[in-house]
Amino acid sequence: MKLFTLLTLAAAAEAHYRFSKLVVGGVEETAEWTSVRMTKNYQSNGGVTSVSSPDMRCYQARAGTGSVTVAAGDELGFVANAAVTHFGPVQFYMARVPDNADINTWEPAGNVWFKIGSITAVPPLGSSEATWPAYNKKVVNTTIPKNVPSGNYLVRVESIALHQAQSVGGAQMYLSCAQVKVTGGGSGTPGPLVAFPGAYSANDPGLMWSYYPVPTSYKAPGPAVWTG
Repeated sequence: MKLFTLLTLAAAAEAHYRFSKLVVGGVEETAEWTSVRMTKNYQSNGGVTSVSSPDMRCYQARAGTGSVTVAAGDELGFVANAAVTHFGPVQFYMARVPDNADINTWEPAGNVWFKIGSITAVPPLGSSEATWPAYNKKVVNTTIPKNVPSGNYLVRVESIALHQAQSVGGAQMYLSCAQVKVTGGGSGTPGPLVAFPGAYSANDPGLMWSYYPVPTSYKAPGPAVWTG
C-alpha cells in the first residue's frame, strides 16, 4: 500500500496544467490568452499552494488584452492545457467589474467574488474519475446564471488538486480569470460575496485528502453556489 501510494504521488507530481482558452458557443478560442488573463504558470504549469497569496485571485502575470460576450444562462467552457490531470473539485466564481473600471486592469480585491458552479466529489469517494467528474477532462464547463445582471465580469476557474494534500499546504490550486461581457442578464443579487485571499483557510477540510483511510465524505471549500 505504501509503495503504491508513493508511486502514485511521484507520477502525479509530473503532470500540471493551465487554463488559457475558452469555449464560447461551442467554439474553442484559437490562441491562448485571448480573453483569459495570462497566468504566472504559463511556462511551468505549476499551481498556487498558499491560500493567503494574492495569486489566489487570478494568478495573473500581466493585464488582460481582450474579452468575450456570453449571454446569461449560456454555457462557458475553460480549456485545460493539456487536461485536468489531478483529481479534486473544479469551481467557478464571478466578480462584477465596476462600470467605471477597465476590464483589462481591474484588480478583484475584497469581497467581490461569488460562486456560480462546483464540480465536486460523487460518492463513493476515491481518487479516480468515478469520484471526480472533472478529472482528466480537457474542457470544464459552467453556466452563467440566468439572473446575473448584465455587465463586465471576471470569471474565475479553479481546480483544487488534492493528490499531495495529505498535510496542510499540500493542495495545489490551478486557476485563471476570463474577461467576459454578460448580456441579457436579470436583476438578481449574487452572493454571498467573498475575497481571495480570504475565502479559504489552509486548514479547510476541503483542502485535505487521505489515501488511507479514504474519507467517507467531502465538501469543497468556499461559499454556497449562487444559482441565480
